[in-house]
Amino acid sequence: MNDDQQYILSIDQGTTSTRAIVFDHDGQIVSTGQKEHEQIFPKSGWVEHDPQEIWRNTRAVVADALQQAEINRHQLAAVGITNQRETAVVWDKNTGEPVYNAIVWQDTRTQKICDRLGGEEGADKYKERVGLPLATYFSGPKVAWILENVEGAKEKAEAGDLLFGNTDAWLVWNLTGGTNGGVHVTDVTNASRTMLMNIDTLDWNADIAADMGIPLSMLPEIKSSSEVYGHGRKQGLLIDTPIAGILGDQQAATFGQACFEVGMGKNTYGTGNFMLVNTGEELVRSDNGLLTTVCYQIGDNKPVYALEGSVAVTGSLVQWVRDNLGLISDAPQIEDLAKQVENNGGCYVVPAFSGLFAPYWKSDARGAIVGLTRYITKNHIARATLESTAFQSAEVLDAMNADSGVELTELKVDGGMVKNETLMQFQADILGVPVVRPKVIETTALGAAYAAGIAVGFWSGEQDVIDNWAEDKRWEPNMDEETRERSMRLWKKAVERTFDWVDDDTEAATA
Repeated sequence: MNDDQQYILSIDQGTTSTRAIVFDHDGQIVSTGQKEHEQIFPKSGWVEHDPQEIWRNTRAVVADALQQAEINRHQLAAVGITNQRETAVVWDKNTGEPVYNAIVWQDTRTQKICDRLGGEEGADKYKERVGLPLATYFSGPKVAWILENVEGAKEKAEAGDLLFGNTDAWLVWNLTGGTNGGVHVTDVTNASRTMLMNIDTLDWNADIAADMGIPLSMLPEIKSSSEVYGHGRKQGLLIDTPIAGILGDQQAATFGQACFEVGMGKNTYGTGNFMLVNTGEELVRSDNGLLTTVCYQIGDNKPVYALEGSVAVTGSLVQWVRDNLGLISDAPQIEDLAKQVENNGGCYVVPAFSGLFAPYWKSDARGAIVGLTRYITKNHIARATLESTAFQSAEVLDAMNADSGVELTELKVDGGMVKNETLMQFQADILGVPVVRPKVIETTALGAAYAAGIAVGFWSGEQDVIDNWAEDKRWEPNMDEETRERSMRLWKKAVERTFDWVDDDTEAATA
């Protein structure tokens, strides 16, 4: 390695693992460190992570990535952070200890809190102010749950001793010194997922925080997505290195995919699926079950907004088929099984494990496999598993087109599942538009790297991102309209079978 050459380090703190990736000036991957963390399921519908394990893993993967690249901190121009967004951490600012595990975005325990907050006005009570429906997905109600259920937490919070953040804020605080002067900040994209930030003015809403019983002293300072927030302190590996970019994972992928023009969109295939379409400096409110979110903000520039369709379970459905059903021993095997059959044989898998997100927002739905006959084999179930990802994304795209009034002409895709060519072809078929995969599919980590690099002048701005983006493969649709319409009709029928499943009996049966 050239000792003078500079790089950007991106920390990608995801739902199932934490990665550190070193990028060069061309936006190419130099090295990667990755470590999975434990998924904790204390009860049905509850999902937790250990924030201390995430912090330990972060330090380990940074060391791995630097070692593999054969560089040290002096060759890092900046560090960018991207993260699983609505996963809430509450910790004691004096000890640095979390008061409870991180409550993960998929967790549904806060349903009663959401119902209580909504009252007679229902799920749209805060939507005008925050761009989001009242749902278990978002961070605010999770913080409320911790304050209401963890002994002593409410008193500590009211005394000003507790801090809250999504995992981005938890990492930045620790990286910049923790109890020894750690910086408590988040960026506009993460703040826009808490239900606590005014979507138009980008500041905390004191009334909503009060409704949820959350003291404002707990909340991080809201910053842009690209500026120097602080410098590495506690962790010797990154000492004095500027921490200069934060983007929630889906916004980071949108940035890494160079979706800078109004109407440009991307779909990320990860634990869940997330489609974002850039709406520019205009804030578009959804009539079709989508979220209004901040796409990014570069320094002092005006914020850029997006519409987002969030699907809770896609890649994690393949994990479930592997770990819970034992139908496959590793994730890529699902494609081998799916390719053994021409179609799904009339079988549909609706993975409403933690309710349905966009465009339905039904937290009382639960998963179902429908259309089973003696004809169905594990190959059909494998195919239906893959197809469910494409069907859910198609419903989101329909909502996008209806809300924006602009038909998306192609879909940029990224994330782990885009290596699955059978899925990508079916996605193009069921959407009726081309699906395009870039050369670097780690666009989430790449987007955070760009945000950090732009803040310190390593890259000059969005044009560098556009110049670095390169197409790898394109799938053209080749399904006839009649088959497409019939498939979508049957899918919607299957989805309707999952509605209204949860009641007191089902909760008692899983307790």
